[in-house]
Amino acid sequence: MSQYQQDIDNFATLKAASKGTWEGINPEYAARMKVQNRFKTGLDIARYTASIMRKDMAEYDADSSQYTQSLGCWHGFVGQQKMLSVKKHQGTTSKSYLYLSGWMVAALRSEFGPLPDQSMHEKTSVSALIDELYTFLRQADARELGDLFHKLDDAKANGGDVTAIQAEIDNYETHVVPIIADIDAGFGNEEATYLLAKQMIEAGACCIQIENQVSDAKQCGHQDGKVTVPHEDFLAKINAVRYAFLELGVDDGVIVARTDSLGAGLTQKIPVSTSEGDLAAQYNAFLQTTPVAGAEDLSEGDLVIKQGGQLVKPERLPNGLFRFKENTGFDRVVLDCVTSLQHGADLLWIETEKPHVGQIAEMVNAIREQVPNAKLVYNNSPSFNWTLNFRQQVFDAWVEEGKDVSSYDRDKLMSADYDSTELAVEADERIKSFQADAAREAGIFHHLITLPTYHTAALSTDNLAKGYFGEEGMLAYVRGVQRQEIRQGLACVKHQAMAGSDLGDTHKEYFSGEAALKASGEDNTMNQFDV
Repeated sequence: MSQYQQDIDNFATLKAASKGTWEGINPEYAARMKVQNRFKTGLDIARYTASIMRKDMAEYDADSSQYTQSLGCWHGFVGQQKMLSVKKHQGTTSKSYLYLSGWMVAALRSEFGPLPDQSMHEKTSVSALIDELYTFLRQADARELGDLFHKLDDAKANGGDVTAIQAEIDNYETHVVPIIADIDAGFGNEEATYLLAKQMIEAGACCIQIENQVSDAKQCGHQDGKVTVPHEDFLAKINAVRYAFLELGVDDGVIVARTDSLGAGLTQKIPVSTSEGDLAAQYNAFLQTTPVAGAEDLSEGDLVIKQGGQLVKPERLPNGLFRFKENTGFDRVVLDCVTSLQHGADLLWIETEKPHVGQIAEMVNAIREQVPNAKLVYNNSPSFNWTLNFRQQVFDAWVEEGKDVSSYDRDKLMSADYDSTELAVEADERIKSFQADAAREAGIFHHLITLPTYHTAALSTDNLAKGYFGEEGMLAYVRGVQRQEIRQGLACVKHQAMAGSDLGDTHKEYFSGEAALKASGEDNTMNQFDV
């Protein structure tokens, strides 16, 4: 017996026990509403999606072609439409996640208005967006299941294939998928990190990404001026997130440790080393220092540390920050990653300055010498000029191969003049295969784009506004939007139904019977799309 049928029987039993006071309750309607609301709390979602991520991680370890993907979403509706599209075109939501970008929360969700990615936005807006995303995904489930229930009723009334439709209901695949949620640098000390992590998990997050920058000096990973914290400070925040997962019963919650060390040349403080070669000493070994022979080598307020048996003075800037040695980013990244994985993190995030499979693989291979199953979440960032980067990669490869590149100007390869050239075609092929190549060669388990829907909103709005306020007028909307929605089968073309009017009508009928005042009658203009 299916769970749906069991629920009908259970509600029928409850109704019978009510001694006539529940006569207005239809057990099958109650069962339908229960199926349409599978996830009762955010913690239900977090536990369910954590198990999905763990399964996907194991499948990737066995076969690197089984990588996962996501797009950053800044509103529940955007996330809902993305997953509706994935399910429509791919036939399944498997291996498809959502990404919650702190950058987009700052830029689009703060009460202060647009902000840079510097942890200045309200931290509660992060958990609020997680809750919003899952509200919209659950509504997508309820709407599609509602359509299936109508099909079931029609089949029962008209002698249709009830069994087949019932099977669709029993095997329905939810739109609720894992969210990788950005907690920035934790928005404060480790206690602040723990409190916010709890709120995010309670909203449904099964995976939290945290970075090793200084919380109150946080910068976007693709901007300059980044300042990292000692490993001990970062590990305390990883512990805080793990404790939050365990306290709330999400025992297999996932932590992504992000390092910005490749592009960060500064640290805020010098950790205390208690024994030669300990973690603090390894961190301090990267500091830019000058030898100190005596007091005459020091200025007022200078600091001195003992390093390798010698006294040295760390280079301190006027703002009090300390500088790392040049060209140590690679080694600091490896140490960051190994240390994080050895102290509770599950996945890594390395911010790079370009999308180059070889560069990423070099770091991952160094990490895997110490942690063989290390794997990455990687930002396929819009901050990269993908076209120029890959055309230059092809150009450089051709030079190395001895191929004639005299017809190309490396610095101007972004030009549309090159779009139809052999070099551009090969570059596009490399972009197309980048995710599969990097999953195979560079240990990338999850590919995401942080800000895609920020850019698509801007681009589509620009295209519409250009035509609508120009010569095309209403045709700009009709030809560029509505006609495309109809022909591409977007459910959103019936925006009233997408917003819940049909669900509301169904519930009114459950609650009020024939007296229900419904919105979807003959005069509903949405009927014009039943073509």
